[in-house]
Amino acid sequence: MKGFTGVAALLMLAAPFIATPAAAQMTGAPTPGYMQAPGAPAQSMPQPLREIGFDQNIDQKLPLDAQFRDEDGKTVSLGSFYGKRPVLLGFVYFTCPMLCTQVLNAMTATISTLSLDAGKDFDVVLISFDPRETPAQAAAKKAEYLHRYKRQDDNAGWHFLTGDEAEIKRVTKAAGFRYAWDEQTQQFAHPTGIIVLTPDGRPARYLFGIDYGPRDLRLALVEASAGKVGNPVDSLVLYCYHYNPMTGRYGLVIMRAMRLAGGVTVLALGSFIFIMLRRERAR
Repeated sequence: MKGFTGVAALLMLAAPFIATPAAAQMTGAPTPGYMQAPGAPAQSMPQPLREIGFDQNIDQKLPLDAQFRDEDGKTVSLGSFYGKRPVLLGFVYFTCPMLCTQVLNAMTATISTLSLDAGKDFDVVLISFDPRETPAQAAAKKAEYLHRYKRQDDNAGWHFLTGDEAEIKRVTKAAGFRYAWDEQTQQFAHPTGIIVLTPDGRPARYLFGIDYGPRDLRLALVEASAGKVGNPVDSLVLYCYHYNPMTGRYGLVIMRAMRLAGGVTVLALGSFIFIMLRRERAR
């Protein structure tokens, strides 16, 4: 209980840096997509929080040869989950008492509202960054979240992985996920968010925090698949909405929306004139 209280206090101090979408991207040395929180010098943060963050390594391929153990204890390569469809990737540890559970709850709640299906339109891969965790713990966590998802034939689309520290660090480094072990609390300090990857294993979009809008996640999956999932309406929405790497969300592009509206108006007016001329000639 004492350790849990220590972590809670640490996370309260960390809230300005890891709870909001913009600050969740990274801490420490600036990288592309970095935005400094006003009035928060780095030296004022606890040491573990100076080392954690999310760097957006967009289009940088993950090491797909990295070896892990699935929830059944079988050795699998990361690449075995890629090649067919987009992948929703999350870094958590299954015994985390706070943030990881919120990430998993929010992610599951959001994808449950989508018309896209895990295992058919995309896969879910969750990697524990605690090398001490076991396939049995992964299996228990998988059963819990499959029960929450409540869709048939979804087992093949969810993968809960554990692995050795060296392999974990290879993948987390490539994905830009920076975390640290806190000796004082005997727990991990880490950022929150999920990554949408292309079928060939390249990060396409980062969604930060513990609240993932269904529109943002759907558009990210459609973009990552190069339009192979979703429908024509998604393509129109993507024309009007643009991904903002600073916030990890999609925002309306006013000029594009106005052009689309103008095009629809011209098309409607032209159709009306054509129909009226046809009627006039028929008379």
